[in-house]
Amino acid sequence: MDNKTAEPQPYMTFNPPATPTQTTDIAGVVFDFNLGLRVSVPQGSYRVKFIDREKHLTVYDAPISGAMATSTKRYFISFRLELWQEPTEEEKKAAPGQKPEAKLIFSHDYNAKGKKVLLKFADRALGDMLAWFPYAELFRQKHDCQLYAQVGEQYISILEPGYPNIHFIKDGKLPEDLYASYYIGLFAPWDDRNLQPMDWRVVGLQAHAAYLLGLTPREEKIKLVPSKKAKEIQPKEPYVCIATQATAQAKYWNNASGWLTTIDYLKKQGYRVLCVDRDRVTVNGIYGNAIPYGAEDFTGNRSLQERIDLISGARFFIGLPSGLSWLAWGCNVPVVLIAGFTSPGTEFYTPYRVQQFHTCHSCGNDQRNEHKYDDFGACPHHRGTDREFECTRCISPEYVQSVIEQLKRDLQEKA
Repeated sequence: MDNKTAEPQPYMTFNPPATPTQTTDIAGVVFDFNLGLRVSVPQGSYRVKFIDREKHLTVYDAPISGAMATSTKRYFISFRLELWQEPTEEEKKAAPGQKPEAKLIFSHDYNAKGKKVLLKFADRALGDMLAWFPYAELFRQKHDCQLYAQVGEQYISILEPGYPNIHFIKDGKLPEDLYASYYIGLFAPWDDRNLQPMDWRVVGLQAHAAYLLGLTPREEKIKLVPSKKAKEIQPKEPYVCIATQATAQAKYWNNASGWLTTIDYLKKQGYRVLCVDRDRVTVNGIYGNAIPYGAEDFTGNRSLQERIDLISGARFFIGLPSGLSWLAWGCNVPVVLIAGFTSPGTEFYTPYRVQQFHTCHSCGNDQRNEHKYDDFGACPHHRGTDREFECTRCISPEYVQSVIEQLKRDLQEKA
């Protein structure tokens, strides 16, 4: 038996073409916008300028010979590239007492119309990817480009129906002649300003992607389409879907009676309660979390499409700051979001956000903390004390029930 521990996968692999892909009329001069603006220049007396056209700011101006220059900023910037020919020694000698001027021999303004552009998404977290992907279509529309998207293979089948004009990379092979490529993720350390212009902890998950791609930071819902089999698997009786698992203990509803009391309340209201988590039980170090008593077990190795089909028929969804809440939002189902780890504005807006501010809260957005993905039990301010996870421990089931009652009233008014 092989007892070797699998090597952890990198959060993101940056794999632009080895050399710039766009040719020019000048021998040896090539450029592109793959992982920043890149230009390669042959031996000679040249000077290169990178200009941010929108900000009217020259961000790089330096001599270059037989080398490649690359912008430090790797996210979208509407660049202008200029290549200047510096006066030769012969020209300088031929004009004593004068200062021969450099000549502009090549320029290019960013224009992706009709060109191939790649967006590569970090896919470690379902919620992050669903938050960011709507901006791919907005980018395609704005630039009228041939847009290629690289996401985890498990996501392609649920994204293709809603985004028919985007080419999904299924074999890992990048298209040839890529004009530009951009990488969408949360790049640690989160105050790195070369890979990302803003800190997601300040602007929220969706706006983070908008800033990376030079788009207006407004809320955009992911487009998820139920399959033709949806009606076949949806219960006939009124039902509610819940998801109780998360990627960190701080994201859980850590009130011991929270789910039990809420499920009992829902069943008395005439709803079936379906738990649609992937895992029935999770164990992470000293932390164990299981499907709450009273919920019907719809966990297991179901496809994301099957979960979309189930959730799309629910009267409403109750979840945490995790991927299945984003999935439910994309299904146009009202979402009751029980949160403490993150601040309002981090996730999508729902009028049924459940969060109390009487205790410590929103540590996930605290810029003093750098989140570690492998530290499941992190409680940055109160770990190991009797205040651990108080942000959600102090969310009472009665509070959740009152929010559900408001949701039910709203649904009745719309009916």
